Amino acid sequence: MSTTDPIGDLITRIRNAQMRRKEKITTPGSRLRASVLEVLASEGFIRGYTAGEPVNGRTEFEIELKYYDGEPVIREIARVSKPGRRVYSSVKTLPRVANGLGVAVVSTPQGVMADHEARDKNVGGEVLFTVF
Repeated sequence: MSTTDPIGDLITRIRNAQMRRKEKITTPGSRLRASVLEVLASEGFIRGYTAGEPVNGRTEFEIELKYYDGEPVIREIARVSKPGRRVYSSVKTLPRVANGLGVAVVSTPQGVMADHEARDKNVGGEVLFTVF
């Protein structure tokens, strides 16, 4: 099944699974989702992810969610740029999430990265979502 907003679908799966205290979830695979999951893993919001065996020509990612003292590490995750309204930001106007404690995931010409990494590389782009 095709979705019109794959990043929104990924965020919703993570949010719903953490409300139910799931340890692992699966999501359809794509290069964009892989790069987003790589950013979440490097920033410490998820334990990690693995690519599963292709089923009917489609790979699936198995995501290990992260908890601390029984509470989800991700307190809040929200989509910023949506299919109906894209939100672009220059390097000067990149959002700071929770005064630097959270992360805004940005799609730049140099790839998908966290907001602090985009500031270091002096590139702007589409603000995909914020996580805290």
